[in-house]
Formats: sequence, C-alpha cells, structure tokens
Amino acid sequence: MKHVILGNGPAGVIAAESIRKHAPEDDILLVGCEPVPPYSRMAIPYLLTGKIDEAGTHLRKEPGHFDRLGIRLKTGRAKSVNAQARSVTLDDGSSLSFDRLLVATGSLPVRPPIPGIDLPGVHPCWTLEDARNIMALAKPGARVLQMGAGFIGCIIMESLAERGVKLTVVEMGDRMVPRMMGPGAGGMIKRWVEKKGIAVHTSTRVEAITAGKGTSLEARLSNGQKVPADLLISSTGVQPNIGFLQGSGIACDRGVTTDARMQTNVPGIFAAGDCAEALDLVTHKPLVSAIQPNAADQASCAALNMVGRESRMVGVTLINVLDTLGLVSTSFGQWEGVPGGQRVEQSDEEAFRYLRLEFDGDVLVGANAIGLTEHVGVIRGLIQSRVRLGEWKERLLRDPTRLAEAYIARAQAQDGWLSRVA
Repeated sequence: MKHVILGNGPAGVIAAESIRKHAPEDDILLVGCEPVPPYSRMAIPYLLTGKIDEAGTHLRKEPGHFDRLGIRLKTGRAKSVNAQARSVTLDDGSSLSFDRLLVATGSLPVRPPIPGIDLPGVHPCWTLEDARNIMALAKPGARVLQMGAGFIGCIIMESLAERGVKLTVVEMGDRMVPRMMGPGAGGMIKRWVEKKGIAVHTSTRVEAITAGKGTSLEARLSNGQKVPADLLISSTGVQPNIGFLQGSGIACDRGVTTDARMQTNVPGIFAAGDCAEALDLVTHKPLVSAIQPNAADQASCAALNMVGRESRMVGVTLINVLDTLGLVSTSFGQWEGVPGGQRVEQSDEEAFRYLRLEFDGDVLVGANAIGLTEHVGVIRGLIQSRVRLGEWKERLLRDPTRLAEAYIARAQAQDGWLSRVA
C-alpha cells in the first residue's frame, strides 16, 4: 500500500508515524512545501524570543528519525489532485501516485489587499523564512507595526514585546481577538496590552503602506494617523490551504469535508488538521478547529483508517487558550451565545478578571474567561458533556464563579459518580 501525505506539520508527521506503527511494510511519502525538516509553526514565537534555535522548532529532534522509520520526505507543493487517477501533481510538474492520500496541508496566511503590501520590510509571520526576516529587523528599539490582533497576532505580539521593540498594533475589529472574545473580554485584553506600553488601535485598518526615508515604512491608518515603522507584520488571519483541490472532486466547504473516519467523499482520501472540517461536539455542525490537539486526534484517526483499522472521531470542540503578556484568556464553544439563550457576565476591571457564561436552556454552551484559569477544566467538561444544570443554572446566573460546585453537583452525579444532586 502506498500512502502519500500532503503536509509535514504536526498532523502529517503524526499520521505518518501512526501508519508505520500499524503497517510496517507500507510505503509512506511525507510531502512538505519548505526545504527544511518538519517543524511546528507554534514554536516560531519561541524562536523570535531566542528561547530556542531553529532546530528547536523541529517536530522530531533525533537525527535520522524518519529514515529509521522508513518514512520518505519530499519537498514540493501540491498543485492539483486527480482523485480518479489517484495522483497528485506538484508545482515542479512531477506526479505522485497513491493508494491512500491524506490532505494535511494546514492553513495559509490571509494576504490583505493593501497598497504597498509587497514592499520590503512587510512580512507575514508564518514560516521559518518569515521568522528570519523578522528577527533581522525587530531589533531592540525598532519601530514595529503589526496588522491584526487575533489569536495568532497576540502570540506574535508577545514575542515582539520580548524583543524590546516599539510596537503598535492595528485591529479592524472593535476589540482584540474578536473571533474568540466578546466585547467585554476583548476590551479588557486591550486595556491590559496598553498597560504594558503597546499602542493599540481597534476599529482601525491600514489603508496604505508607503516607503519612507531609507529602509523605513509609513502606514496610513483609517483613523487619519500615519505610523512610521522599520518593520510591518501582517497577521490578519489564516485560511485552510485547499485551493489546489479545486476540480479534484474532493468536497470542500470552508475546509475539506470529512466524515467521522476523517475520510472525504472520495474513498481512500482523508484529511486532518487545520485544513479539515470535523463535527463540533456542541453544535453537531462542521467546524474547522485549528488547534494542535484536534489536529493530532484527527491525524491518528485518519491514519488508522488508512491502514484498514476502524477508528472514529467523537468530534471536536472550539477551545482556545491564549496567554497575552501574562494575562490568560479562554474561549469555549458557542461563546457568542445562541438565539433565545441567556447569559451572565461578571467583571473585575482592576484585577483583570472576567467571566461570561452562555446558556441554551439549562445547558452551558459557551464561555469567555480572563484570569480565571482554575475554571478551565470545569467549563470544558460542562460544555462538552452538555450537562443539564437544572436548578444550578439559576445559581450560576446569580454567581457564575460557582462553576466547580455546579460541576460536582450535576456532571459527576449525571455520570453516576455521585448519588446525590446538590
């Protein structure tokens, strides 16, 4: 059996190793689009701060790891897939045949249509090459403007702050991390970041970038300000890397659509990771959940099915945990709420502590929290298990911090771990 895996990030590597474990004689080809060993993009912020070197980003540190497993590595970018002919065409014109195919191509950074986006000194922060370019310019005291204050943007922002640059952040949304936090939480994160000495412009966009004197840049903002910069970083979001599948016959929506086995509509072709859609445990609707734990689970599931061992994904849940300059925030499930649902919100501005719970009937379906790490496990358990809270819903509406009590009283009792309900 010949397995081709497109994408050598965490999902691709885990899938290749799982296939080898269960199919010692099968042929495995792992294809990555960068001329470097398989690495983790999530390690790039640590590279920017100098906590690790490039070798520290590698997913497998032992020399010869893939050779010992008989996993062949190839550099190339998929240009198209012919599902009927069971072949992949790469950008160099070469063709790869397969019996089983895994699409694990991850995401691509969104490139905003801004005049001047191609000027020298303007970079995304997605690849090791991007990181090298940023480190060459982000010297202590350098003026850096970052477009985007979403989840990835906030992680990059922290790394830049540790490098000692003079940082300005521009976000089109009315708050920071607008795709994982409501107004109360996003506004609190903005105040925390500003307290740390970083200028933040929300409800603002970069309208144009022009070359200044020497190697400097100047960004014209929609609020009328002009911001000089030695480096401009574009961190305006990512999208599943699936454009090459157009015309392949492989069904795609926002990502590659899959069933519970992580198989696409084409038998023998699977998908996993940030490019794949799987069912959300809470909403039971397809979801691209671009976090590494979900990617690992999906890759393991796909790999088992690729070698004929039945495996099914229970589902994924939208969960994000973010550390922004020491302030930990979390977002779970349907954090924006549901039609007809109720919510409760509690905020301590001075202590930078915040909690918002979203209910559908007497079921907790979503939450935002800041500075309340002790509640993370309880919130996740209540949302994923869709526990009926009964009278505890009213108690939480009065005091949302009683989450642990509600969990003990309802979730554990529902599972038969306790015999009484509080």
